[in-house]
Amino acid sequence: MNQEIEAGSVGIVQFSDYVFEDELPLDCGRSLKNVVIRYETYGTLAEDAGNAILVEHALTGDAHLAGKYSENDKKTGWWDEMVGPGKPIDTSRFFVVCSNIIGGCSGSTGPRSIDPDTGKRYNMKFPVITIADMVRAQERLMQHLGISQWHCVIGGSMGGMLALQWGVSYPEKVNAIAAIATTARVSPQGISFNWISREAIMNDPNWEKGEYEEQPSRGLATARMLAHVTYLSDESMNNKFGRGLQASDNFDFAFKKDFRIESYLEHQGTKFVERFDANSYLYITRAIDYFGLSDATDGNLAEALKPVHCPFLIVSFSSDWLFPSYQSQELVKALLKNANDVTYCNIQSSYGHDAFLLEMDSLGSLLSSYLSNLPENGADNE
Repeated sequence: MNQEIEAGSVGIVQFSDYVFEDELPLDCGRSLKNVVIRYETYGTLAEDAGNAILVEHALTGDAHLAGKYSENDKKTGWWDEMVGPGKPIDTSRFFVVCSNIIGGCSGSTGPRSIDPDTGKRYNMKFPVITIADMVRAQERLMQHLGISQWHCVIGGSMGGMLALQWGVSYPEKVNAIAAIATTARVSPQGISFNWISREAIMNDPNWEKGEYEEQPSRGLATARMLAHVTYLSDESMNNKFGRGLQASDNFDFAFKKDFRIESYLEHQGTKFVERFDANSYLYITRAIDYFGLSDATDGNLAEALKPVHCPFLIVSFSSDWLFPSYQSQELVKALLKNANDVTYCNIQSSYGHDAFLLEMDSLGSLLSSYLSNLPENGADNE
């Protein structure tokens, strides 16, 4: 599966695709046929399959969690610093799984996949999906891999929502949860940013009601720029860019890129268009909007979390204004009300929401300690 190329690395890796034999029912009342889930694994599954960890990716992530696809690759997987032999998520101990969510555009079934009933791309005929649907698909993958209980489900941002949903949907199949820089329900502010992003895409004339052949690049880039601002903080932008000008010491007095932050955001938008799909962005952000664990319990989060009895690690970051610390603290209070074992840490950081991808030392230390002290799978967590 992989080979060592340097100390602490999982080495050269490859992805796998699992195709469902039967239909996947969805919350919207529809179902998907011939579902494909792309995933990667690292480490060795124990004989009793008790050492399996599921790592969930964020909104624009994928299954490529760690390692490289070839020695010539310039980039490693998106959380390579955290996953590998001797790293916080230690692949010499754990069998680590990461899968691309349904609705994505990195190998798993999504809106740009072929509809088996028509032979054409789904595009906007793809069913609206939820976070729970994504977890439902991953549970099928879990069965395929011969795993009956995850030792831990770990995720940041949207990945944290997926981790929390695992606890609610399949409490008996989760030994522990680590939810990082996330929320139990998306706020009106979060919904607002996602709405504006989708409007940018859908008002791009090249979107063509989702039937495009070439990306609606201007709309998708604008959506990414808006989202990227929410991942940063005022302090991090001031430290990195300030009010620095791009090309001269004076204002150009024109509507072009005067400031360095403007050029940076344009670069982020342009790079994003090269790797992500506009329709997938619409569907995944809508799934995030619909995420609210307490919606079915009239806002009572403790009641919504009653089925879950496993231990939790909850991590927030002081400068995260997309999913502020108070949202993690609400989650902690609800879990404590249910007598769950909860470890909480609010990490002081200037990086904003992106801190879960950047504060590797402090977050890595927390995760390593938490995983080392977890009960064995199947132990009584009540």
